[in-house]
Amino acid sequence: MQLQKIIFFALGIFCVYAFLCGFQIKQSTEPPITKVKLGEKLFFDPILSQDRSISCASCHKPEFAFADTTAFSLGIHNTPTKRNTPGITNMSGRPSFFWDGRASSLEEQALQPIINPDEMGLPIETAIARLKSDSLYQRYFREVFNAPPDNKNLLQAIAAYERTLETANSPYDRYIAGDDNALSPAAIRGRMLFIGKANCSNCHSGEDFTADRLKNIGLYNGTTLKDAGRFEITKDSAHQGFFKVPGLRNVAVTAPYMHNGMFKTLKEVIAYYNEPDKVVHNGIKRDLSLNTPLHLSAEEMNDLEAFLVALTDDRFNQKIHHQP
Repeated sequence: MQLQKIIFFALGIFCVYAFLCGFQIKQSTEPPITKVKLGEKLFFDPILSQDRSISCASCHKPEFAFADTTAFSLGIHNTPTKRNTPGITNMSGRPSFFWDGRASSLEEQALQPIINPDEMGLPIETAIARLKSDSLYQRYFREVFNAPPDNKNLLQAIAAYERTLETANSPYDRYIAGDDNALSPAAIRGRMLFIGKANCSNCHSGEDFTADRLKNIGLYNGTTLKDAGRFEITKDSAHQGFFKVPGLRNVAVTAPYMHNGMFKTLKEVIAYYNEPDKVVHNGIKRDLSLNTPLHLSAEEMNDLEAFLVALTDDRFNQKIHHQP
C-alpha cells in the first residue's frame, strides 16, 4: 500500500513536470510578432481611444475596403466626424492623405484620428502610457523594435499594417492580364467611356485610378456646402473647395461618396458628373473641365457603372450592392 502511494505520487509529479515543460516549450517556440502583425493588433484595438470604445477599424471597416457605410462616422461619445471616412486600401506610395491632403505619410495619417477630439480623442502621451502599462504590448514592442512603445514606433507599426492593404485581384486586373472574359460587354464599353467621352481618366489615372492631386469638382458653394477643403489648411483662396482625388479601386463597396458622403450610389455620382449644374448650381471655382455636361445616355451611364464595379477586388464582391 505504501509502495502504491509512492508510485502514484511520483507519477503525479512527473505529469505536472511534463505539463509545465510542454507549456514552457510551447511558449518559447512561439514565433515573435512582426511589425505588420503588431500594427494590425493596434488597428483593431480600442485601447487607442479615450474611452476605449472604438478602434481604427470602427470607421475603417475591413469588409467595405476599410471605408465606412455612413456619410459621417461616429467617434467617441457618438460625435460625428467632419468628413466621410475614405477607404484605405492601396495607400502605399501615396504622397498625401486625408481629403484635404494635410498628411504627407501614412505615419502622419495614423496619428491624426488618435488625437482628434472628434474621433478617438486620446492625447498621444496617454496612448503611449497605456501601451507601456500593458504587459503584452510591452513584450510585442520589445520583440519588434527592441524598445518600449513611443510616439514613433507606434505610428510605424500602424502604417506598416496599412501598407499591406493592397488589392489587385479584380475583374479589371484579370482583363488587363489577358483574360478577355473577365469583363462583361457593358464593363468593356464603360472602360472606353472612362478613358474617352466621360474623361474620367483625366483625374482617375494610373494603377489605382487616382492622379494623387487635389481638385475642386464643384461641391463647395459657401452656403449649403460649407466645407472649403484644402483652403482650411493653406488659407490660400485658390484652394477653396479643393479635395483629394480618391482612388477608384473597390469603389463599389465604399459608398457613400465624396468628402461629405452626399452621393449614396455610383449612379448618383455619375449623374452629377454628367450634369453638375443640376445638382449644385453655384459651385465656387469649380474646375473648368467639369463645366460642360457629358451628355451620357442612360445606357452609357449604366456601362460606366459596370466598369467601376469591375474595379472591386474579389474579396469584397459579396458587399457589392447593385442599384436598380
